[in-house]
Amino acid sequence: MDRKDNQTPQGESARILVEFLEVAITSIVFLKGIYPSGAFERRRYMNLVVHKARHPELNEYIHSAVNGLLPFIQKGMVERVAVIFFKDDKVPIERFVFKLNVNQSYGAKVEQAALEFSLRSFLIKLPVSEPMTKVLPCKCRWEITAYFRSLPQTSTSQDSEMWIPTDTKQWQQLPVIMPIRSMSSEPLGLQLYLEHASLSEPNP
Repeated sequence: MDRKDNQTPQGESARILVEFLEVAITSIVFLKGIYPSGAFERRRYMNLVVHKARHPELNEYIHSAVNGLLPFIQKGMVERVAVIFFKDDKVPIERFVFKLNVNQSYGAKVEQAALEFSLRSFLIKLPVSEPMTKVLPCKCRWEITAYFRSLPQTSTSQDSEMWIPTDTKQWQQLPVIMPIRSMSSEPLGLQLYLEHASLSEPNP
């Protein structure tokens, strides 16, 4: 995203959102206990104690994946960003889903403090949601997946080249959805919810 884009309300909202998503996704991975607690260090963000990955490869994966979405979020192309935990056979166990809505027609100045205050509530709510989550098996994996409203043109965008189709399987039945937190303000709307397989989901 160039400097001019970053000065638009959509660009400013996207920048704040991407910074938040990096912290929130790291918090989810920490919450699930998929790595030893020593793989994270405590930091302050939005006047809250949060966790940052200490392992360079883990930190780089989260950082590069989320920041790679910046130009697409700014243009309103990204509908959802999900953290998916799955078994070795690529069958999802659990999905944390961020549903995004950046108002493309909003033209006023972004109130950064108010927006960050609203986003802060998501980080407060995440630890409280732990009883709703599934216990993960010893051997499981995870990935960050983005769902686009329209696919970017790989021939015209270098940013799109880092995103490849996922081979994680989809549930055949509608999942069980448990809302965690939502906000609706201008120019950004955000929902965070948890998805589990339906009880009627056939076993693979």
